[in-house]
Amino acid sequence: VTVKSSNKDPVTAAGQKGDEPPKEKPWETTLKTTTVDIEAGDFRGRRVSLWDLLHSRYIPEENRKELLELYEAGELTLEQVKTVVSTIVTRTAAAERAEPAAPVDGPRAEPVATKAEPSPLHGD
Repeated sequence: VTVKSSNKDPVTAAGQKGDEPPKEKPWETTLKTTTVDIEAGDFRGRRVSLWDLLHSRYIPEENRKELLELYEAGELTLEQVKTVVSTIVTRTAAAERAEPAAPVDGPRAEPVATKAEPSPLHGD
């Protein structure tokens, strides 16, 4: 009788049966399956997973690492991550859109990218 590897499988030592290898952590799966509507940047008009948003060009690497660490540790809820990520993406996309049009410190940073309404252009 040779039944060595059935009970002592190092991959399934975490309490799971051998059905699915635990390649992904539960919190990663949650971030990949939770989607949000973002009306900014490349994501305008579609639902995007939090995972994709976190790994997009809109989230700086240091912010992404910090958010993932805090979420994994249970210090941030899913709703908090959703709010923070959405805010960062929206602000970054708005700043990118505003940069060529006007100085960032100006109160009206988006005079060009609005609806196509006829408006007279006045000098200062």
